Amino acid sequence: MCILTRKVKDEAELIRFVRSPAGEAVPDLARKLPGRGVWVSLNREILAEVIRKKLFSRGFAAETTVPADLTDRLSAQMRQQALSLMSLAKKAGEAVTGFMKVEEMLGRGRAKLLFHAVEAQPDGCRKLDKFLQPGMEKIVLFHLDELDLAFGRSNVVHAAVAKGGLAEKLLLATRRIETFEALRGPEGPEERV
Repeated sequence: MCILTRKVKDEAELIRFVRSPAGEAVPDLARKLPGRGVWVSLNREILAEVIRKKLFSRGFAAETTVPADLTDRLSAQMRQQALSLMSLAKKAGEAVTGFMKVEEMLGRGRAKLLFHAVEAQPDGCRKLDKFLQPGMEKIVLFHLDELDLAFGRSNVVHAAVAKGGLAEKLLLATRRIETFEALRGPEGPEERV
């Protein structure tokens, strides 16, 4: 249950926080840290309201400090978690980069996820998007430097991840980021200008 809205939600729609020995609220993205946890809805604005109302202290029944940049820190951790999964998919041979390799994976129907860098040119995106089939997802969430880091090479504009368990985990991680950043509404991704 979210400590602000008091709504009972699925764990995928919430973020767990624990209190560190130093008395600081710490996000527990893996939901494995020891101690009593409090849950907050997966939304940047709700988290900001929880911080403003000092609800962590009430939730933990002890004075709890909150870093000033907790929302930004949490966003960065969520992005890092997704990029780590992408890197793992690359190491497992389940992810490819480069226009031609991505086009080939999409054309063969092996891909589950298609990534375009935020800075990608519309023409290149359109050419790859035409290969999308039912069950494939397109994600435009990461910047060039983030994709470069995840794949260990420079100028990663397009990437694809093959169907399988890693793709499902990566899809869930990206959906959580989109929900937290309010880039995804109840009907799917919202148009960004």
